[in-house]
Amino acid sequence: MKLLKKIVKYLFYILAIPILYILVSLILTFISVDREVKNQVSDKTIYLNTNGVHLDVVIPKENINNKLLKGIRHKNYEHYLAFGWGEENFYLNTPNWSDLTFSNAFKALFLESSTLVHITRYRSVQPDWIAIKISSSELNKLNLYLLNSFQKDTLGSKIILEGKGYSFRDDFYRAKGSYSCFKTCNSWVNSAFKESGLKACLWTPFDFGLMNKYE
Repeated sequence: MKLLKKIVKYLFYILAIPILYILVSLILTFISVDREVKNQVSDKTIYLNTNGVHLDVVIPKENINNKLLKGIRHKNYEHYLAFGWGEENFYLNTPNWSDLTFSNAFKALFLESSTLVHITRYRSVQPDWIAIKISSSELNKLNLYLLNSFQKDTLGSKIILEGKGYSFRDDFYRAKGSYSCFKTCNSWVNSAFKESGLKACLWTPFDFGLMNKYE
């Protein structure tokens, strides 16, 4: 009987932790952080994109400053760059959600791990992107946030992982920081918006949190 009580107790704790995480995440997701400066000239455009789970912030190449653009592989006809951030093993070994394994998910969420910046290049605006108007000041802060996410080599250059992209139009670069259930790919994009002075969630691990602020 005592053994059964212990088993039930442990099962309760095991189930309670993820449920509590989801509840707290949802509450923080729906709490908005307002735009820092209102009534300013917002003549620049960026975009939000999601694959259903994972957020990217997309910036027209003309709105990317030289420091951020330097060392990023791109062609003249690729006019938009989508920036994402995530756990290295998860990125490289889970190209599709059908490839997801418990081991990869557990390592990404609970073990300290290296991270990558994922850049996808586009020729034109995609129909499912959400357009967001921002000011030059906000754009400069966003450029700086993205620049500071890259890990650099001893010469100060971005570190590309050759031949690791999913297709001919994307690449991975070494990134700063460690992935966890508290710092996810989507909370990274949300933090980019917060640090740029844009409307954002208080915190969110979900893609829909930030998307809903702008739809």
